Amino acid sequence: MADTTTLKARVQQWLAEDPDPATRTELAGLLAAAEAGDDWAGLAERFADRLQFGTAGLRGELGAGPMRMNRAVVIRAAAGLAAHLRATGAGDLVVIGYDARHMSAEFARDTAAVMVGAGLRAALLPRPLPTPVLAFAIRELGAAAGVMVTASHNPPQDNGYKVYLGDGSQIVPPADGQIAAEIDAIASLDQVPLADETAAGWQLLGDEVLDAYLARAATVLDPDGPRALEVVYTPLHGVGRDTLLTAWKQAGFPAPTVVAAQAEPDPEFPTVAFPNPEEPGAMDLSFATAAEVRPDLVIANDPDADRCAVAVPDAAAPGGWRMLRGDEVGALLGAALAAKGAAGTFATTIVSATLLGRIAESAGLDYAETLTGFKWIARAEGLRYGYEEALGYCVDPQGVRDKDGITAALVVAELAAGLKRDGRTLTDLLDELALTHGLHATDQLSARVEDLSLIGAAMRRLRERPPTALAGLAVTRADDLAAGSAELPPTDGLRYYLAGEGVRGARIVVRPSGTEPKLKCYLEVVLPVGAADELAGARERAAGLLGALKRDLAAAAGI
Repeated sequence: MADTTTLKARVQQWLAEDPDPATRTELAGLLAAAEAGDDWAGLAERFADRLQFGTAGLRGELGAGPMRMNRAVVIRAAAGLAAHLRATGAGDLVVIGYDARHMSAEFARDTAAVMVGAGLRAALLPRPLPTPVLAFAIRELGAAAGVMVTASHNPPQDNGYKVYLGDGSQIVPPADGQIAAEIDAIASLDQVPLADETAAGWQLLGDEVLDAYLARAATVLDPDGPRALEVVYTPLHGVGRDTLLTAWKQAGFPAPTVVAAQAEPDPEFPTVAFPNPEEPGAMDLSFATAAEVRPDLVIANDPDADRCAVAVPDAAAPGGWRMLRGDEVGALLGAALAAKGAAGTFATTIVSATLLGRIAESAGLDYAETLTGFKWIARAEGLRYGYEEALGYCVDPQGVRDKDGITAALVVAELAAGLKRDGRTLTDLLDELALTHGLHATDQLSARVEDLSLIGAAMRRLRERPPTALAGLAVTRADDLAAGSAELPPTDGLRYYLAGEGVRGARIVVRPSGTEPKLKCYLEVVLPVGAADELAGARERAAGLLGALKRDLAAAAGI
């Protein structure tokens, strides 16, 4: 009963502070139901902890209580960021953007209210816009920090809070821990002053920042490059459509055919189970539209348009279209930029294919591998191009120091148009890369869980009983990434290198997802290919090896 009494007191304290009538009503109803039925489990889960602020900022399900995304949680996070900026003297301007999800506009206004109340300045983007526009605006306006309210490609019930510092890249340690400590120091929301939009320091931006972003986006293309390309495009009910269509028009490409049922921003994402181009079924309407108009490519953005998905015609694929893997698009963009004479460092993450390293080496460019996430890629010294296998690409780090699905789509379209002019396709270029550098085949094993302890148990099992062979390949080296290294900060992950006859190399990385309740395993095999007529056989063998690796790894991890 004592535990119930303590929980009830915490709920009542939260109710007294909660500024949102909707979540107050929700929480009061949950409390009344718990008292009537003596079932406190639901409330106990919401008050077991609070959403932890980290290098991904905040992300979680909307609802009442400290373990949900709501106005009270966001106000605390904003106050912690404001205190950090004041303590570090980083500057006083914070740019704030938001997508079209439930509560995004409210969370953005609350953030501005906190910043101005703390004596800082807040500049809000004029309406729901893509995340890369916010990342651009930070550098363009010389801001000390930026906040993007978005849950990216998470389910409809989620929202998130992404924090950038003044260089336009996402936060990394120690800044995340310092901000989290400032959040912890807030005893009560009553001590957080809130300004309103009439206060000095509160600015609602016009379209000038978006116009500057679009002008910058045009510079990723050759102004005299080919533009004859037919495209089907979907924003997946997100905020990318208008920005991409304007960029497309200004670049001189024919207007794409937009998937009508997914054209308008809709926080319910009614036509997809998950608003993520990588999820099964998410591209079905795009492929149905493509069957009617027969374009050269299908392109999709995720809901906040920082990711870009590409599909190519393939008679052997269901529906006649094949989604390119993020590693394939990453290699294509890297090859395109290298061919243009790019100078600097190409970078990707430890879970991506190693093909980009071979492309960089061939072009005489520096290459770096980082931990997962653009917060790390953006910090590669001398970065010229970076990508992560989860469909994120940075083709213009001086403009947007983060993944950008708009500029990536422009470069893909220019590359495809040039190949089309020459009677070739993106698939042909992938074949050429395989012949030059070996076939780099990748796949994933992903286990979504309800009970997060299962992820910890799987990682423990692999650490305590590490595999010595998988798919008939010997494990020649096993790295526990929790130890860190000269090249990489510590992270919860495992990396295996494998070898076997007829295999140039193989690699597996296992890690808990940073944004979803998943254990994710990234697999790569590299096979030598001597001639074009060997490609089909090499792909068949690679698919077999990847399938066997998934099977054996699942057994070893107990998932």
